[in-house]
Amino acid sequence: MSASSASPGIGAGHHRTPLELTALTAGAVFALVGIVGFIPGITTNYSQLGFAGHESGAMLLGVFQVSILHNIVHLLFGAAGLLMGRTVTQSRYYLIGGGAVYLVLWLYGLFIDQGSAANFIPVNTADNWLHLALGIVMIALGFVLGRNASHSRQP
Repeated sequence: MSASSASPGIGAGHHRTPLELTALTAGAVFALVGIVGFIPGITTNYSQLGFAGHESGAMLLGVFQVSILHNIVHLLFGAAGLLMGRTVTQSRYYLIGGGAVYLVLWLYGLFIDQGSAANFIPVNTADNWLHLALGIVMIALGFVLGRNASHSRQP
């Protein structure tokens, strides 16, 4: 298939927009976080890594509570960014939708008892602050870069 017959956003002649590059970068970072969550040393208390729940004592970078489920979610979220970062429209959906998901996770983390079974992901206070920041930044980038990208070309 030649680049001219490829679908928009995919092909040798495609120049990535800042919006697409941002979604791809975010996806790559989330995937990397999912991977390093399984590496002893980068993840402290690795022997306490549980599948899910607040009992998992593993801490990514010694700060963020993680579990196998938490790492898998990061890997899947990263894969979504790498796949959706190929077009303007999907990149915008990824950043705005993903940011909304992180704001919901932030609210979830605020309202649950972190020592209860409701904390199945698991999250701690550091996770909550990071989720708030990620939500705000991703949504802002989706809107700002999406507005500029939609003026230049459609997917």
